[in-house]
Amino acid sequence: MAGNKSTKVVVMGGGSSYTPEIVEGLISRCEELSLVQVWLVDIPAGEEKLAIVGELAKRMVARAGEPFTINLTLDRRQALAGATYVVTQIRVGGIQARIKDERIPLRHGVIGQETTGPGGFAKALRTIPALLDICRDMAELAPNAWLINFTNPSGIVTEAVSRHTNIKVIGLCNVPIGTERLLQREYDAKPEELYVQFVGLNHLVWVNRLLCRGVDVTADLIAKNEASGHWPPGLIASLGAVPCGYHDYYYTGDAALEHLLEAEREGKPTRGEQIVEIEKELFETYRDPDLATKPEALSKRGGAHYSEAAVRLIASIHNDRRDIQCVDTTNRGALSDLPAHSVVEVNCVIDALGPHPIAVGPLPPQLRGLLQQVKAYEELTIEAAVTGDRKVALAALIANPIVPSARVAKPLLDDLLEAHADYLPQFTRNP
Repeated sequence: MAGNKSTKVVVMGGGSSYTPEIVEGLISRCEELSLVQVWLVDIPAGEEKLAIVGELAKRMVARAGEPFTINLTLDRRQALAGATYVVTQIRVGGIQARIKDERIPLRHGVIGQETTGPGGFAKALRTIPALLDICRDMAELAPNAWLINFTNPSGIVTEAVSRHTNIKVIGLCNVPIGTERLLQREYDAKPEELYVQFVGLNHLVWVNRLLCRGVDVTADLIAKNEASGHWPPGLIASLGAVPCGYHDYYYTGDAALEHLLEAEREGKPTRGEQIVEIEKELFETYRDPDLATKPEALSKRGGAHYSEAAVRLIASIHNDRRDIQCVDTTNRGALSDLPAHSVVEVNCVIDALGPHPIAVGPLPPQLRGLLQQVKAYEELTIEAAVTGDRKVALAALIANPIVPSARVAKPLLDDLLEAHADYLPQFTRNP
């Protein structure tokens, strides 16, 4: 069995408020993972948060009987040496950069959101070089480790690592596992009684088939969603599939934009600004020396099922489970409408060799068109992030369906590059 070896897990961005979530998950499966070490890593700017979260993590592990050690460090290379799994949950520029990603597009009459549209584009430009830098250290110090990427925009970042390194990488998002749990409640089914077929990209994924106890209930699922009132009448029936929540920004972008603009006119905080306040409360809670469990308040931060998705995936690789999970990985023909090297979000069989995408074939044109357009945007964004080429960056923004025109894209690009210049040296070198 693959699980016989001792396991070292490294969490990049260990000072994140999410860290107690993954520590809880690792504790719950420590035996089947043969887990002996967990390293929490951060940068000097995150040292205080790392110390606070790290002490809570140590108390959680002590409460569980010390099944493994918690180690804190600002020295990435020390942590990576001999790692088995590396989990990335970093945020280049911190929450303040996120707030800029949300605010700046609105000034141009465009949706401002963390992972889609121009906000997600700017985040990818900042994040991809940082991830590739981590991968260079992994290639030297832990060449056989798996990189489990939760850093958003997860699909784009995962594809950048896949294209530009030899690191074994898998991207994860909590949308698919959250959808599975929702449907299990909806159909009163155990996990093994429900098969949810996911097709698409990260934050652009559809459910296009649902089996419950061996019966195809896709038509029922479509009818329920058509009748839910969330989507415009006729949309779900015309798609023949159920979109994820992020499709709001594509299918009902006009309403989403108006909602954001109205909130701005009323002086309401963006989600990033809300998180600043949530995290202040969380870190005060984490400081409590008597706290030795993940606090309930963490649920306000979002990211439900994050730990479950990450630890389930690691356990399936480690123990050669051969179960089915939805992850972000290279296409390899699963969606025949996209190149084999594109990273897609689809169901995969997970074993000791990693994810094996389950072939779906061609998608209907009502899904294919948006899928291919967003993938073109993603490919251009990766190229821009790596090269610092402004022409490619402009082409990426123009290709994004959320950006209304090239006339809007150019000044928007200029504003984003100026606002994030400290984290985009590749563009400074290529004016």
